[in-house]
Amino acid sequence: MEQEALEPATKSSFFRKPSVPRAPTPLAGGVVDSSNPPNLPTMPAPPPAPVRPATTAPPPDQVTPPPPPGPRAPASPFGGPPGASATRQPIFRGEGGTLFGIHIVNVLFTLGTLGWYYFWAKTRTRRFLFSQTEFEGDRFAYHGTGKELLIGTLKAVLVFGLPLLLLKVVKEHLDVHIAIKITAGILSSIVGFSFVPVAIVGARRYRLSRTSWRGIHFSFRGRTWPLMKIFMRGSLLSVLTFGFYYPYFLVRRQAFLLSNTYFGNEHFDFAGHGRDLMEHFVRAILLTPFTLGLYWFWWMARKRRYLWERTQFGAARFHSTVSGGALLRLYVVNALLLLCTLGFAWPWVKVRNVRFAFRYLTLLGPVDLGRIRQQAQLASSTGEGLAGFFDTGFDLA
Repeated sequence: MEQEALEPATKSSFFRKPSVPRAPTPLAGGVVDSSNPPNLPTMPAPPPAPVRPATTAPPPDQVTPPPPPGPRAPASPFGGPPGASATRQPIFRGEGGTLFGIHIVNVLFTLGTLGWYYFWAKTRTRRFLFSQTEFEGDRFAYHGTGKELLIGTLKAVLVFGLPLLLLKVVKEHLDVHIAIKITAGILSSIVGFSFVPVAIVGARRYRLSRTSWRGIHFSFRGRTWPLMKIFMRGSLLSVLTFGFYYPYFLVRRQAFLLSNTYFGNEHFDFAGHGRDLMEHFVRAILLTPFTLGLYWFWWMARKRRYLWERTQFGAARFHSTVSGGALLRLYVVNALLLLCTLGFAWPWVKVRNVRFAFRYLTLLGPVDLGRIRQQAQLASSTGEGLAGFFDTGFDLA
């Protein structure tokens, strides 16, 4: 019975240290159980653990329901908070002095090889400009080679230059029938006219395929024939309208070039219309003669702002704040530098042009880089050879 009375006391809490059991009472006849020594002190039993009252559940009308299922907020571009947009601006880190050193070596090697080194010189300069262009903390990279430019130029001369030369000889030097001379002249004009769109498409395809950022290459996927039709229509209507069709021709050409330009698997887009530039173009035509040509810089600035602001990449849109006054100062200072230094300031002029272009250009809005994948495109350097031969194509500035 005594052990039954002790049972509640020996049931201690889980977090309490169990107590030492008391010595048992001697049995009848003075015999003591040897398994428990009789001299151990008796420890008082711990008090029972207090019983906590049960928590009363809140009324049903006060229970906060879980949020309804739905799409998660998209991650912000480049690691920011969800839903946040960003303003980004390209930066040029290069210096004119560094480019001057590259330029001097290029000139010496080009002269020493009778112009053969020109293609490697052009590649070195382009590689420097791209490697010093920074966006979101990462530099661009240019992967073209001088050998590719040389082979492309040789192909362009053989495929396009040689037919032009033969047609010119037939037209001006051979003693043939007048009908043959007229036919040769017409064919020469057609071939010469087709050079420009072919060169633009080929050069753009080659240069973008050799340009990368964060390991992902750019590409151009437009075909020559659609641009050829834009040029034919634009040239014809410009002649018929005394040049006033030019804003429509400009916008259509820009839309074709940008909508076929890709970064990985994400393409650029352009949404514009020629009528948006018509008023400014007419004003430039009327005011340029009365301003000694100076108002043309304001037209160039307006055109640049419009073309950039209508350019979109994903959900982000470009924005330009260049002004006619800033553009005029750039050209005036560049001309003075080249004249006063007899052309030796060309590297500093080149750096000034690139920095000027980036100073007034920003990219607004979110860009989801996580869904951009590499989709490199093969490209021949023949169009690049044409662009270099006829001085067409595009540059950083």
